[in-house]
Amino acid sequence: MWRKVFWLLLAVFALALVAGCKKGEAPAEAGPIKIGAIFDLTGPTSDVGTPYAEGIKGYVEWLNAQGGINGRKIELLSSDYGYKVDVAEQLYSQFVQQGIVAFQGWGTGDTEALRSRIAADQIPFMSASYSHVLGNPQEAPYNFLVGTSYSHQAVIALQWIMDDWKAQGKEGMPKVAIVHHDSPFGRSPVADAEAFAKQNGIEIMALAMPKGATDYTAELAQIQDFGASYIIIHTVSSPAAVFVKNIRDQGLSDKFKVINLNWCSDEIFINLAGDAAEGVYMVQPFTPPSSPVEAHKAMDEFLKSKGSSLEEKGLHFAQGWITMDIMVAGIKKVLEEGKELTGPNIKAALETLQNYDTGGMTYPISFSPDDHWGNKGTHIYVVENGQMKRVTQDFIEATYP
Repeated sequence: MWRKVFWLLLAVFALALVAGCKKGEAPAEAGPIKIGAIFDLTGPTSDVGTPYAEGIKGYVEWLNAQGGINGRKIELLSSDYGYKVDVAEQLYSQFVQQGIVAFQGWGTGDTEALRSRIAADQIPFMSASYSHVLGNPQEAPYNFLVGTSYSHQAVIALQWIMDDWKAQGKEGMPKVAIVHHDSPFGRSPVADAEAFAKQNGIEIMALAMPKGATDYTAELAQIQDFGASYIIIHTVSSPAAVFVKNIRDQGLSDKFKVINLNWCSDEIFINLAGDAAEGVYMVQPFTPPSSPVEAHKAMDEFLKSKGSSLEEKGLHFAQGWITMDIMVAGIKKVLEEGKELTGPNIKAALETLQNYDTGGMTYPISFSPDDHWGNKGTHIYVVENGQMKRVTQDFIEATYP
């Protein structure tokens, strides 16, 4: 009899404890929310990987100082992986064993390599790779794109080129060259750009940029022979800077309009290219500090409390910060609905985000069960006096694919 009374009282106590928690409020014993992350701090992309990592870490520190998510702090389990896929896979396994519920990756190689594993483990995954396939839930059910995919960026560049060509009063369609990094990352948007160009009567040629090249004279000669009026560059900042310097040094600046895609559209490119960067257009999904928006305020205040500033840290810090903010939006929704914090529940919550306002940092973010391409629009910028100046009033949304 006493044993029955004991268990009855224990059940009543448990119900009272649950009833005492407001909806979405974590019980007092709830621990930190573990999120895994890998960063390139020492590898070939560390120039952009370091400020991006600082943005993610900065956001976590800022959020935890405000009480975390519904009273629960984030515990970020992170490590440098030096842009090595095998190291990324080892760290991912280690963090999964430590109980992470979501993951922040970095490059195309590691994101692609982990795609099937994160689906099997049911771990929601965001990274700085915007390979188009990662937004397709049929191919990558647990990946979510925060940046505009490389394919959408290339299409946006072509849409802008068509409008610019017409604005100059020219008939027909221009010829366009797309020069790209010689890697899966670089080739990612080429097929979709070619398909869109064909649909719209644009002649297009694609050229891989030889790895380690210090001069692109041969590629420029091919582009001249082709008769291109526009060049789209899809690579990282250093080779893009060399390319535009070659254009300047050969006296070809008046022959082409150059449009960079996002990984060579930053302050690093401008500093490396110097005056050769002037007049270069940029497709950039994330609003740079040179075009202040509401979201920049919290970042800048946080950095100033650390003796720095957003102007000093730059675009990629803001990119990492807002990527973490969007992941947190999904986690917060799960907790507010009083559900268990699991990978499938975070995935389902992210898939309900519609027109999520990032304070002007990006095109409004929307996910659904059939569409993880959260960001389909960008602004166009032009380099003027060493700054990225916005030239489009509204976001340009990709119409294909």
